[in-house]
Amino acid sequence: MRSDERTGVLAKILNVNMKASDYYRYKEMSLATCRAKRTFDVVGSLLGLILFSPAFLVIYCLIKREDNGPAIFKQERIGYGGKPFTLYKFRSMAVTSESDGKPVLCQKNDKRLTKIGRFLRAHHLDELPQLWNVLKGEMSIVGPRPERKFFVDKIKAINPSYVLLYQLRPGLFSLATLYNGYTDTMEKMLERLRMDLEYLHNCSLWLDLKIIYLTVFSILSGKKF
Repeated sequence: MRSDERTGVLAKILNVNMKASDYYRYKEMSLATCRAKRTFDVVGSLLGLILFSPAFLVIYCLIKREDNGPAIFKQERIGYGGKPFTLYKFRSMAVTSESDGKPVLCQKNDKRLTKIGRFLRAHHLDELPQLWNVLKGEMSIVGPRPERKFFVDKIKAINPSYVLLYQLRPGLFSLATLYNGYTDTMEKMLERLRMDLEYLHNCSLWLDLKIIYLTVFSILSGKKF
Protein backbone atom coordinates (compact mmCIF):
# COMPACT_ATOMS: atom_id res chain seq x y z
CA MET A 1 0.00 0.00 0.00
CA ARG A 2 1.36 3.42 -0.99
CA SER A 3 1.92 5.99 1.76
CA ASP A 4 -0.87 8.25 0.43
CA GLU A 5 -3.30 5.32 0.41
CA ARG A 6 -2.30 4.38 3.96
CA THR A 7 -2.85 7.97 5.06
CA GLY A 8 -6.38 7.90 3.65
CA VAL A 9 -7.17 4.57 5.29
CA LEU A 10 -5.94 5.76 8.69
CA ALA A 11 -7.97 8.94 8.44
CA LYS A 12 -11.14 6.94 7.67
CA ILE A 13 -10.52 4.36 10.41
CA LEU A 14 -10.02 7.02 13.07
CA ASN A 15 -12.64 9.44 11.72
CA VAL A 16 -10.03 12.19 11.60
CA ASN A 17 -11.65 15.55 11.02
CA MET A 18 -9.35 17.63 8.86
CA LYS A 19 -11.32 20.77 9.81
CA ALA A 20 -11.15 20.13 13.53
CA SER A 21 -9.93 23.69 14.15
CA ASP A 22 -13.57 24.83 14.00
CA TYR A 23 -14.21 22.90 17.21
CA TYR A 24 -10.85 22.48 18.91
CA ARG A 25 -10.22 26.08 19.75
CA TYR A 26 -8.13 26.90 22.80
CA LYS A 27 -10.49 27.93 25.58
CA GLU A 28 -8.26 30.80 26.60
CA MET A 29 -7.62 30.96 30.31
CA SER A 30 -7.76 34.23 32.19
CA LEU A 31 -4.49 35.91 33.11
CA ALA A 32 -5.03 34.94 36.75
CA THR A 33 -5.60 31.29 35.79
CA CYS A 34 -2.51 31.25 33.58
CA ARG A 35 -0.42 32.65 36.42
CA ALA A 36 -1.91 30.11 38.83
CA LYS A 37 -1.06 27.27 36.44
CA ARG A 38 2.51 28.47 36.02
CA THR A 39 2.89 28.98 39.78
CA PHE A 40 1.62 25.45 40.32
CA ASP A 41 4.15 24.19 37.74
CA VAL A 42 7.06 25.96 39.46
CA VAL A 43 6.09 24.91 42.99
CA GLY A 44 5.17 21.38 41.90
CA SER A 45 8.37 20.79 39.93
CA LEU A 46 10.54 22.20 42.75
CA LEU A 47 8.85 19.99 45.34
CA GLY A 48 9.09 17.03 42.99
CA LEU A 49 12.81 17.52 42.41
CA ILE A 50 13.39 17.76 46.16
CA LEU A 51 11.13 14.88 47.21
CA PHE A 52 12.33 12.54 44.48
CA SER A 53 16.03 13.41 44.84
CA PRO A 54 16.72 10.08 46.63
CA ALA A 55 14.99 8.23 43.78
CA PHE A 56 17.07 10.23 41.28
CA LEU A 57 20.25 9.06 42.98
CA VAL A 58 19.18 5.41 43.15
CA ILE A 59 18.05 5.34 39.51
CA TYR A 60 21.26 7.09 38.41
CA CYS A 61 23.40 4.48 40.18
CA LEU A 62 21.38 1.55 38.80
CA ILE A 63 21.67 2.78 35.22
CA LYS A 64 25.41 3.42 35.56
CA ARG A 65 25.90 0.02 37.17
CA GLU A 66 24.14 -1.85 34.37
CA ASP A 67 26.20 -0.65 31.41
CA ASN A 68 28.21 2.35 32.62
CA GLY A 69 26.55 4.54 30.00
CA PRO A 70 25.07 8.01 30.57
CA ALA A 71 22.12 7.99 32.97
CA ILE A 72 20.40 11.02 31.47
CA PHE A 73 19.09 10.88 27.92
CA LYS A 74 18.56 14.12 26.00
CA GLN A 75 16.35 14.39 22.94
CA GLU A 76 14.96 17.25 20.89
CA ARG A 77 11.18 17.59 21.00
CA ILE A 78 8.73 20.14 19.60
CA GLY A 79 7.11 22.33 22.22
CA TYR A 80 5.23 25.59 22.78
CA GLY A 81 4.83 27.64 19.62
CA GLY A 82 6.22 24.78 17.52
CA LYS A 83 9.73 25.52 18.79
CA PRO A 84 12.22 22.72 19.58
CA PHE A 85 13.56 22.17 23.08
CA THR A 86 15.75 19.59 24.81
CA LEU A 87 13.77 17.02 26.79
CA TYR A 88 15.43 15.08 29.61
CA LYS A 89 14.74 11.47 30.59
CA PHE A 90 16.46 8.67 32.43
CA ARG A 91 17.99 6.50 29.72
CA SER A 92 15.94 3.33 29.29
CA MET A 93 17.57 1.95 26.14
CA ALA A 94 20.99 0.74 25.11
CA VAL A 95 23.46 3.48 24.22
CA THR A 96 23.57 2.19 20.63
CA SER A 97 19.81 2.67 20.09
CA GLU A 98 19.07 4.62 16.90
CA SER A 99 22.78 4.74 16.17
CA ASP A 100 21.90 5.04 12.48
CA GLY A 101 20.06 8.29 13.23
CA LYS A 102 16.65 6.98 12.12
CA PRO A 103 13.87 7.55 14.72
CA VAL A 104 12.06 4.35 15.70
CA LEU A 105 9.12 4.07 18.10
CA CYS A 106 9.65 1.94 21.19
CA GLN A 107 7.62 -1.28 21.02
CA LYS A 108 6.08 -3.29 23.87
CA ASN A 109 8.89 -5.87 24.08
CA ASP A 110 11.59 -3.74 22.49
CA LYS A 111 14.98 -5.49 22.63
CA ARG A 112 16.73 -2.12 22.87
CA LEU A 113 15.41 -1.63 26.41
CA THR A 114 17.85 -2.31 29.24
CA LYS A 115 16.73 -4.32 32.28
CA ILE A 116 16.45 -1.28 34.52
CA GLY A 117 15.12 0.73 31.60
CA ARG A 118 12.25 -1.71 31.06
CA PHE A 119 11.21 -1.26 34.70
CA LEU A 120 11.56 2.52 34.59
CA ARG A 121 9.51 2.79 31.41
CA ALA A 122 6.79 0.43 32.66
CA HIS A 123 6.27 2.65 35.71
CA HIS A 124 6.96 5.98 33.92
CA LEU A 125 9.89 6.69 36.25
CA ASP A 126 12.09 7.51 33.25
CA GLU A 127 10.08 10.74 32.90
CA LEU A 128 11.12 12.18 36.29
CA PRO A 129 13.94 14.40 34.91
CA GLN A 130 11.29 16.31 32.96
CA LEU A 131 10.49 18.09 36.22
CA TRP A 132 13.53 20.18 35.25
CA ASN A 133 11.88 20.98 31.90
CA VAL A 134 8.78 22.07 33.82
CA LEU A 135 10.80 24.28 36.15
CA LYS A 136 12.52 25.91 33.17
CA GLY A 137 9.17 26.75 31.60
CA GLU A 138 9.60 24.46 28.59
CA MET A 139 6.88 22.12 29.82
CA SER A 140 3.91 22.10 32.16
CA ILE A 141 2.94 19.42 34.67
CA VAL A 142 -0.18 18.75 32.57
CA GLY A 143 -0.41 19.13 28.81
CA PRO A 144 -0.01 17.23 25.54
CA ARG A 145 3.04 14.99 25.45
CA PRO A 146 5.81 16.45 23.24
CA GLU A 147 6.90 14.55 20.16
CA ARG A 148 9.92 14.47 17.88
CA LYS A 149 9.76 16.50 14.65
CA PHE A 150 10.12 13.35 12.56
CA PHE A 151 6.86 11.97 13.94
CA VAL A 152 5.16 15.37 14.21
CA ASP A 153 5.56 15.76 10.44
CA LYS A 154 4.05 12.31 9.85
CA ILE A 155 1.08 13.09 12.11
CA LYS A 156 0.49 16.50 10.47
CA ALA A 157 0.47 14.82 7.05
CA ILE A 158 -2.65 12.95 8.20
CA ASN A 159 -4.19 15.52 10.53
CA PRO A 160 -2.92 19.12 10.21
CA SER A 161 -4.81 20.01 13.40
CA TYR A 162 -1.73 18.91 15.32
CA VAL A 163 -0.46 22.50 15.04
CA LEU A 164 -3.26 23.60 17.40
CA LEU A 165 -1.34 21.91 20.22
CA TYR A 166 1.39 24.51 19.83
CA GLN A 167 -0.87 26.85 21.83
CA LEU A 168 -0.01 24.86 24.98
CA ARG A 169 3.17 23.93 26.76
CA PRO A 170 3.71 20.18 26.45
CA GLY A 171 3.09 18.26 29.65
CA LEU A 172 4.65 15.70 31.95
CA PHE A 173 1.17 14.21 32.52
CA SER A 174 -1.60 13.96 29.98
CA LEU A 175 -5.02 12.37 29.73
CA ALA A 176 -3.95 10.77 26.46
CA THR A 177 -1.02 8.96 28.10
CA LEU A 178 -3.25 7.82 30.96
CA TYR A 179 -5.86 6.23 28.71
CA ASN A 180 -3.95 5.65 25.46
CA GLY A 181 -0.60 4.58 26.93
CA TYR A 182 2.70 4.78 25.10
CA THR A 183 2.31 5.38 21.38
CA ASP A 184 4.00 2.64 19.35
CA THR A 185 1.90 2.92 16.17
CA MET A 186 0.59 5.73 13.99
CA GLU A 187 -2.97 4.72 14.91
CA LYS A 188 -2.20 5.33 18.60
CA MET A 189 -0.48 8.62 17.75
CA LEU A 190 -3.62 9.83 16.01
CA GLU A 191 -5.79 8.67 18.92
CA ARG A 192 -3.46 10.54 21.28
CA LEU A 193 -3.88 13.65 19.12
CA ARG A 194 -7.65 13.35 19.30
CA MET A 195 -7.51 13.19 23.10
CA ASP A 196 -5.00 16.05 23.28
CA LEU A 197 -7.32 18.20 21.16
CA GLU A 198 -10.16 17.40 23.55
CA TYR A 199 -7.93 18.55 26.42
CA LEU A 200 -7.15 21.73 24.48
CA HIS A 201 -10.86 22.44 24.14
CA ASN A 202 -11.69 21.69 27.79
CA CYS A 203 -8.51 22.67 29.65
CA SER A 204 -8.90 24.09 33.15
CA LEU A 205 -7.10 23.95 36.48
CA TRP A 206 -9.73 21.52 37.75
CA LEU A 207 -9.11 19.17 34.82
CA ASP A 208 -5.36 19.42 35.43
CA LEU A 209 -5.82 18.42 39.09
CA LYS A 210 -8.01 15.50 38.04
CA ILE A 211 -5.39 14.28 35.54
CA ILE A 212 -2.62 14.57 38.14
CA TYR A 213 -4.67 12.63 40.70
CA LEU A 214 -5.59 9.85 38.26
CA THR A 215 -2.01 9.54 36.99
CA VAL A 216 -0.40 9.43 40.43
CA PHE A 217 -3.04 6.96 41.66
CA SER A 218 -2.44 4.72 38.64
CA ILE A 219 1.33 4.75 39.11
CA LEU A 220 1.15 4.08 42.86
CA SER A 221 -1.39 1.29 42.35
CA GLY A 222 0.96 -0.41 39.89
CA LYS A 223 -1.24 0.08 36.85
CA LYS A 224 0.72 -0.04 33.59
CA PHE A 225 -0.41 2.31 30.84
